[in-house]
Parts: sequence; structure tokens; C-alpha cells
Amino acid sequence: MAEKRDYYEVLGVAKTATADEIKKAYRKKAIQYHPDKNPGDKKAEEMFKEAAEAYDVLSDPQKRQRYDQFGHAGMGGASGAGGFGGFGGFGGGGFSMEDIFEQFGDIFGGHFGGGRSRSAGTPRGTNLRVKVKLTLQEVASGVEKKIKVRKKVVCPDCNGTGAESASDFETCPNCKGTGRVVRTVNSLFGMMQTEAVCPNCGGKGKIITQKCKKCHGEGVIDSNEIITLNIPAGVQEGMQLSMRGYGNAAPNGGQSGDLLILIEEERHPDLIRDGNDIIYNLLLPLPTAVLGGSVEIPTIDGKVKIKIDAGTQPGKVLRLRGKGLPSLNGYGNGDLLVNIGVYIPEKLTSADKELFEKMAADSSTYRPTDAAKRNFFQ
Repeated sequence: MAEKRDYYEVLGVAKTATADEIKKAYRKKAIQYHPDKNPGDKKAEEMFKEAAEAYDVLSDPQKRQRYDQFGHAGMGGASGAGGFGGFGGFGGGGFSMEDIFEQFGDIFGGHFGGGRSRSAGTPRGTNLRVKVKLTLQEVASGVEKKIKVRKKVVCPDCNGTGAESASDFETCPNCKGTGRVVRTVNSLFGMMQTEAVCPNCGGKGKIITQKCKKCHGEGVIDSNEIITLNIPAGVQEGMQLSMRGYGNAAPNGGQSGDLLILIEEERHPDLIRDGNDIIYNLLLPLPTAVLGGSVEIPTIDGKVKIKIDAGTQPGKVLRLRGKGLPSLNGYGNGDLLVNIGVYIPEKLTSADKELFEKMAADSSTYRPTDAAKRNFFQ
């Protein structure tokens, strides 16, 4: 499989391009490679799809931020993991020309060509959005979660037709059963005569004479459903995953919408996330900083003991390699960074005060050197 090109390169824009510049660049590419201008040209069709995929990502602030950070790997290139067909939109692959015209048709001021909108009689179900809150441990290892959603499902009585029985239909008088009507639209190429879905029957070519009593002709009903989510390790706050076909059902055998999962992270009581690294602020007792020793600190996997060297200075950072979070694309783990602070006691016993007074009198031993000052304030 050929390596995906950089989305900015596909549209011919800089990484600092504004939303308006990205939209203009996509419009230019879409006109250049549009199937109506390049009939039968498979290469042009692939370029058209490639531009649409790039625009889908770069025109969405969240997707663009994720792409800038993780590249194509962050857009769900490894589909199938945990039941997800890609991380939303076209970025996960598997989109068609109909998908492009349905999502971006308005950018041209109307659909091009004869009937490139979604097939007559098979509307697409709408998407569902849910929020899933994860602990840091769940982010680190990935997790399976079961959620209950209220969604549209195909009516079991009429199998989505909306009619009481198979005989409760008649031919649409507006389109004479074709499901299509001819119309003239004003496009970037001038006036064009195109076929459109019949507004009377919605492209079905027939109308219902007796509606289903259960769904009242809608073809779908509301129902609760338990859905299992397999969240991959390494996701971040604000990421949106998608499960194709798990959204609201569409009548008449149409394609179901997608289930969009927005990731939220619970705040950890001790650890702070910084990308794939984890930060822990350790406040040492003064004797431990001076004499050294070992202390217990929390990690994602539980508590561990670390060695503190004698004379450890406040501001020092200890790095525990590989103790951070896994990368979403599977390339290693981040680190655990331990920021060292030293606690200065606010109250002293008389014996402690006497000890510190002796230390203060010995300027040669207990006063910081110029080298120590430079290291500390770097």
C-alpha cells in the first residue's frame, strides 16, 4: 500500500494556513479533479478523494490538532483495533464518492452530476455522540466499556419500510416511479441539468398508503441498546473516536449513522499528564535532600521506590524512562518526570534551631558556591 501523502502537501498549503485558505485550496483541487471534468479518469478520481480526505481533517480544528501532533497514525490508520473503523470521518478510510458529495456538496454551491447524492430511497441515519470519561490507568492500558444509548433502530414490524404491509404502496405520481426528477442547477461550471431525488417520495418511487402502526411510517423506532466500546491505549482529552454504523438506523435499508465517542480524562490526585509523559511533583523533607535515602512515589502502575542522592537540590528532575503513557500509534512509552522540591520547616525545636545556627556559622560548608548557584538557576 502506498504511503499517504501529507495532507498539507495534498492541498498545497502551509501548516500555518488559515481555515479560509484551506477551504479555497480544497475548492481549487476539487474543481481540478472533479469527476464531471475528468470522466472515466481513475487517477483524477483518486486525487479528488485524496483532497476530500485532507480537507475533512484540516477543516476540523480537533482533527487538525490531532493530525499535527500524531500525523496519519493519529487519524486511525490502524482500523479494526477494538472494533473501531478508524477515528472518525474520512481519516479512517473507507469513504466513497457519495460520502464526499454528501458532506462537502455545499462547498460547490450544489451537487454535481447526475445523482451523486446518496442513492435514492436509502437515506443515511444520523450520528450519535457520547462522552466517555477515563482514568489515567485506563488511558495507559486501554479499556473496554459498556454504555447504554438511546437510539433509532429499524422497526421490527415493517423492517424499516414504514408500511403496514408489502401491498400498502402505490407508484409516486410525481416521478412516475423512477424516484428521480430532472432539475437545472447553477454551478461553478455554469447552468447544468441534473437529476435529483424526487421530493414527493424521497427517491423511493412509491408512497405509503397505509402506515405501519408501530413506527407510524417512519421505519425506525426509539430503543435502548448496550454497546461495547474498546478504547485504545494512549488516547487524549478531546479526541473523538468513531464506530461506523453504530449510530441511528435509517429506514428502507439505508446506512446507519456513526457513534462518535468524545474522550474525557479524570484528574489524577497525584500525577499530571503532559502528552505521553507523566509529571509528579515530589516534596522532599530537608534531611532526605541533604543526606539522601529512598522515597516511595506513585506511578500509573502503582507505587515504586526511588533513590535520592545526598545533596539533591530543589528543581532537579528525575526521569524514569518508559513509565509514562503509551503512544497512540504504538511507538513506545513516555517517561515519568519527578520534579524535586525541598520542604523547609516553618517551626523548629530549640535543638533544631541550635543545629541550623551552627550550620549558618560555618560559611565554608553550608553556603552555596557560585557553581551551585549557576546550576540551580539555569
